Amino acid sequence: MMDPGKTLQPPTGQPPSPVAAAPKLMAGVLFGLAFGFLLQKGGVGKFNVLIGQLLLQDFTVAKVMLTAIVVGMIGVFTLLHFGKVNLHIKPTRIGANVIGGLLFGAGFALLGYCPGTVAAALGQGSWDALFGMAGLVAGSWIFAGLSGWSKRTVEKWGDFGKVLLPDLLRLPRTAFAIGLAVVLIMIILVLERFTIR
Repeated sequence: MMDPGKTLQPPTGQPPSPVAAAPKLMAGVLFGLAFGFLLQKGGVGKFNVLIGQLLLQDFTVAKVMLTAIVVGMIGVFTLLHFGKVNLHIKPTRIGANVIGGLLFGAGFALLGYCPGTVAAALGQGSWDALFGMAGLVAGSWIFAGLSGWSKRTVEKWGDFGKVLLPDLLRLPRTAFAIGLAVVLIMIILVLERFTIR
């Protein structure tokens, strides 16, 4: 007879039950809503702000992104130092990164939104963002269809494996994170002082 204090665990390799996955899904929804809210409050869900960044006339997006990098980097490396998180490093693949970056940039320039900001824009009532959402769905479908081919070709071009920049430069991770944070904060302050907004 089963101990009533124990919970049933799915067999290894099986997906968790919907009840077990519910807290993670709720956390994802809450963090997604918070992220969208902060994007909107930061002004980066507005077409004119995003186009202003691409035209190097409004640096709001750069300041928001650099701030997010500093906060995220310090947070992740601090949690890693105390053993509270594990890093799940994605492989560095130069071919895939360059091609993906060019496609991302072209889409950003043509539409005026990126994947995160298009959702925030739609949430604030910018109906033109619907075209971006349709493009995201179509692009995901095309990517899934080409994934077998890309794994055999593009993803092998310039594959450095799972590596972090401090490891590549042979620098201590903590020192690198602190040094990069200082540099990025200085860049943010310069942008704040010498650019519009």
